[in-house]
Amino acid sequence: MSNQTDSATGAPTRKVVAAYFLSLDGVAEAPDKFLTGWDDETDASGADLIATQDTVILGRRTYDDWTNFWPTSDIQPFADFINAAPKYVATSTPLTGSWANSYPIEGDLTTFVRTLKSQPGGDIGIHGSISITQSLLAANLVDELRLVIAPTIAGTGQRLLET
Repeated sequence: MSNQTDSATGAPTRKVVAAYFLSLDGVAEAPDKFLTGWDDETDASGADLIATQDTVILGRRTYDDWTNFWPTSDIQPFADFINAAPKYVATSTPLTGSWANSYPIEGDLTTFVRTLKSQPGGDIGIHGSISITQSLLAANLVDELRLVIAPTIAGTGQRLLET
């Protein structure tokens, strides 16, 4: 659970935590193309990350990609986490598929996230949705970035933080 409080009301607020693998040149897109290794430390940091989260925000492309993989995955502990967590999807079209606990975000993303942060619960995670993170960073709604830097140069691909 988050221990932040709203400065105006003193009420507890939830943190929005965005987690990414980045190459040395800042590329976040398609980390499977530049991430050359996975170790026990990476596993442990991932488990620590999701241990505090109980809700996820996804972009539509990530949702579409993940809905075909995670519901039948046995990659733990992330599979159990992502399949059980409420998943709010930023989309202008109806969700397809039947991934449990998935809901379209109604209305404006930033308004939705502000409301979600004010409700009781654990941290709100953003995983794999670069444009969502960029929008929420611009709106000052991301409380924490957790980055794993791969010791490689990707060269091309979407960067999380534009310079």
